[in-house]
Amino acid sequence: MRVLMFGWEFPPHISGGLGTACYGLTKGLSYFDDMDILFVVPKAFGDEDQSKLRLIGANDIVLSEQNIHYQDLMKKIRFMEVNSNIIPYTDPEEYFNLLEQDKSGKKQFVNVRFSGKLEFTGGYGVNLYQEIANYAAVATDIAAAQDFDVIHSHDWLTYPAGMAAKQVSGKPLVVHVHATDFDRSGGNVNPGVYEMEKRGMEAADKVITVSNLTRNTVIHNYGIAADKVVTVYNAVDPVVQQENIIVKKGFDEKIVTFLGRITMQKGPEYFIEVAKKVLQKMDNVRFVMAGSGDMMIRMIWHATSLRIMDKFHFTGFLRGDDVYRMFSLTDVYVMPSVSEPFGISPLEAMQSNVPVIISHQSGVAEILKHAIKVDFWDIDAMSDAIYGILNYEALSMTFKKYGKEEVDNLKWENSARKVREVYTNLV
Repeated sequence: MRVLMFGWEFPPHISGGLGTACYGLTKGLSYFDDMDILFVVPKAFGDEDQSKLRLIGANDIVLSEQNIHYQDLMKKIRFMEVNSNIIPYTDPEEYFNLLEQDKSGKKQFVNVRFSGKLEFTGGYGVNLYQEIANYAAVATDIAAAQDFDVIHSHDWLTYPAGMAAKQVSGKPLVVHVHATDFDRSGGNVNPGVYEMEKRGMEAADKVITVSNLTRNTVIHNYGIAADKVVTVYNAVDPVVQQENIIVKKGFDEKIVTFLGRITMQKGPEYFIEVAKKVLQKMDNVRFVMAGSGDMMIRMIWHATSLRIMDKFHFTGFLRGDDVYRMFSLTDVYVMPSVSEPFGISPLEAMQSNVPVIISHQSGVAEILKHAIKVDFWDIDAMSDAIYGILNYEALSMTFKKYGKEEVDNLKWENSARKVREVYTNLV
């Protein structure tokens, strides 16, 4: 079975969990001899791991001179956003007026007036919406030229591409919801993004969500039929603890780590408030906020206002082995997410023998047993949990031992098996 898969990022060029999840799932699918994955990204950099799949960059596709029509893919959307946040992506622009021609009121057109290639940044820049539309245009050519059985689109940025491929080929479409704008915006949904998400889900033959938390959002907030939506939990790749990623602490203080995008969805302000509370009880501890995001400067000021910067550190964005070097120094990992569709980083921490504290408002809380779970807003419970793990060795060792055993059984191969069943039922 051949799958035409559309993603927006692929390791090592990632900004968060989306690219990591795509990589893990494709590796899991490669365990099955009958699976052949053709993975498309907007921009291929040339250093991606293609041992388990064939990767195509939309920037490398030569388009023929044509008008690409896509019936009912996107409505004309006109709106104004002031200080809008599409997290982890960037602010939207009023771009549809420049990109689309609505001649009939029923069809949308992207005009390709040349024989050549479209340019893509491979990121989340100021022309994000234009790149989404261009990606859909290239998807039309790819779908017409390639032989495949099913289409799989990851997250809202690739839904128009999946819809275009379905229209050209008539093949079934699976959309994979890794997050919704309700998660990214805290409920202050961007109408353009919501419309794109909803139309993608409606056009799909099957919708995969990464947790039941997200499944309920899809059903109740987007009006998608329950029997069309299936949950497939994420997993984590096994890690060989090489000597070069084991870092020895040169001091006796404990380290508590937040690792993720510094944005409203992840609850960084609660982590800082918790740090203040813990530091009032004990002095031999430091807090690390590893990551980057739109709230980073605000969080630096917040920590400064609480007078804890002598015990608080910002590392910036970490990737690859640096993530595991950070975990090798960490005594407790905290994920105080306000709305987390899944959350792979706690699995990576547990894999590294780090006890974890996660919010009840995360999808990963549905499957983990050996993690402390608190409400994201309950800074008293969170600070008590941190204090307990740091000061009671038996408690810490229990979570380390049984947490690692638990997460080692969460394999991408098992997640891929469920995705493969979705493909098989559609084909």
